[in-house]
Amino acid sequence: MLHSFHYLDFIRSVLGDPKGVHAKTLGHPNGATFNTRTAAILDYGDRVRCALSINYNHNHSFGRKYQACEFRICGTKGAAYLHLGVNLDYPKGESDILEINTGEGCVACPLIGSWFIDSFTNRIAQLQRFLTGQEPTLVSGVEDAWTTMALVEVAYESSASPATPLAPKS
Repeated sequence: MLHSFHYLDFIRSVLGDPKGVHAKTLGHPNGATFNTRTAAILDYGDRVRCALSINYNHNHSFGRKYQACEFRICGTKGAAYLHLGVNLDYPKGESDILEINTGEGCVACPLIGSWFIDSFTNRIAQLQRFLTGQEPTLVSGVEDAWTTMALVEVAYESSASPATPLAPKS
């Protein structure tokens, strides 16, 4: 699940920990890198649907037109769209896009930087401020990262498990 743990970490930060996961992950037939394509459903009960379809764009050699790296979040009071540009034409990438709709149409939110690079930079800077006593708590501790990696491991277990078989035709 090459990049999937970043996406799982983000989803956990928004929705919390799921009850479980159904997943299938595999590599691309033409590549040596394993687990570049993942489909997963995170189980949050009967009120939240969380589905991931992750295809590592480096294996897509058929043009930019149908490549995508995005989150679509839909709720009862609004929706958000997030385009993660760095994964398209990596490492040059494209600009990130965040749009929010609360019923009045989509509103573009101005963004500075890139989620991918700035997320690491900002976490390290926050860790340094914590270590020097400038901030009282960490945004996210080791325990949180451990829980994300536990979710990744459960997804691998799910992927290795057989699917529910179809009933035989009679």
